[in-house]
Amino acid sequence: MNMRSLLTLPVFLALIRGTKGQKPTVLLRPKFPQVYVGDDITLICNREGRSKPTTWYRDGKVQGSYKDYTMLLTAVTPENNGSYKCGQDNQESDPFTLIVLELEPHAQLSPSVGGAVMTKGDGRNLVLQVDDDLKDWSCFVLRGVNTFRLGVDVDEEMKRAVIFAELKEAKRATFWCKKKKALHRSNAVTLKMTELLVMLVPPAVPVLQGEPVALRCVVWGGPKLENAVFYKDKTQVISSSEGTYTITNATQDNNGKYSCHATYRYTRISAGAARKEGDSDAQEIKVIDGPATAVISGSTKSLQCSCPRCPKTYTSYHWYHTLFNDQQAHRRLPESDMSITPEEEGLYSCRFDCGNGFSRFSDSYSYKAQPAEFGGLLCILVGGAALIILLGVTVWMLKRRKRGGSHMQETKW
Repeated sequence: MNMRSLLTLPVFLALIRGTKGQKPTVLLRPKFPQVYVGDDITLICNREGRSKPTTWYRDGKVQGSYKDYTMLLTAVTPENNGSYKCGQDNQESDPFTLIVLELEPHAQLSPSVGGAVMTKGDGRNLVLQVDDDLKDWSCFVLRGVNTFRLGVDVDEEMKRAVIFAELKEAKRATFWCKKKKALHRSNAVTLKMTELLVMLVPPAVPVLQGEPVALRCVVWGGPKLENAVFYKDKTQVISSSEGTYTITNATQDNNGKYSCHATYRYTRISAGAARKEGDSDAQEIKVIDGPATAVISGSTKSLQCSCPRCPKTYTSYHWYHTLFNDQQAHRRLPESDMSITPEEEGLYSCRFDCGNGFSRFSDSYSYKAQPAEFGGLLCILVGGAALIILLGVTVWMLKRRKRGGSHMQETKW
C-alpha cells in the first residue's frame, strides 16, 4: 500500500461512519414549547441527507411508511400522546415524547374573514387578541419545514394586532404568535391553498364535538351560484342552492373528506353568461373533543362562572367584556373571582385559568341597561308623590274638621 492510499483510507472510513452511523432525530414543527388540543403539527425525521422512505413508530407500533421524511398530525388530541420514533436505512431515532394539553393557549388568533382555504396568490388578515400588552408578542408562519417571522400591526386602542397571512408557494401553512421570553402563545391557524375555481371552505379553527359547523362551496370571482352538491368521502350528502352545508351537532361520525360540485354563471360579466360547473378539492374534517367549557349564568345584578369539567388545579377566573358593535374588540376585566357585577352594556364571557392554559370560553351573556332599574326609580317617585298627596289630603281634612267644629259651637250659643 503506497503513501497515497494510506492518506485516503481515513477519509473513506470517516465517510462510512458519517452516512451509516448517524442516527436520525425527531424534530417538532412548529417548535411549540407546549402542544395544545387542536394544533396541527409536523414531526420531522432529521438526518443528514434526509433519506427516504421513512418509517414512523408510536409506542413501538408502526404508524406507516412515508415517502417523505415528515409526518403531519392534524387537530391533535390526547389520543396522539405517546413516544415517537422514526427509522431510515435501518437506523432508528431516540424517542420523542408528545404530550397534548387538553387546554386552550393564552391568546386567540383568528381570521378576520373567511375559512381555511384560499386561492393561490391570495391572503387574508389574522387578528391576535391577548390579555396583556401586545408589544411583547411576535408572530410566525411555518411553510413546509421552514419557519418565518411576520410583521405585526398593533392597535393598542382596540387591544388587538393584525398579521397578513399568505401561503406564497406552499400548499399549506400554519400561523401562530408567542410572547417573548415566555411560554405563552396563541392557538395555531392552518390555511390551505387550492388552484381550482371551486373551493370547499371549512372553518379555520378545529371542529369541536357538539358544536355546529358550516361548510361553504365558494367559486372564485363571486359568480351567481345556482346549485352546490356536497360530498362526504365521494358520497353525496346534500344539494343546496345556498352553497352551504351546515352540520348542526358535530360528532366523530362526521369525520371524513368533504368536497363540492358547483353550478354557476358569471352574470355580472354578462346577463346571458353560460352555465359553468366545477369540482373542489377534498378537505378533511376531523371532529375533536376540546377543552372543558366554562359556563356563565346569572342575572342583571350578578354573573357567575363555573366549569364542572375543569381540572381542580385552576388558579383563577378570567372575565371579558366585548362591545356589541365590535365582536373582536374584547378586553379582560380586572375581576378574578367566581362572580362579578356587570356595569357596562355588552357581551360578557369567562374562562378558567388552569396554569399551562385555559378552559374554553363560556357562551356570551348579553347585558343591557335594564328598564327595571328605571321602573324601580319610577316606583319610588310615584310612591313619594302618593305619600305627599296623602299627607296633603290628611292636612286638608284636619283643617276642615276644625273649621266645622268651630261653626257648630257658635250655632249652639
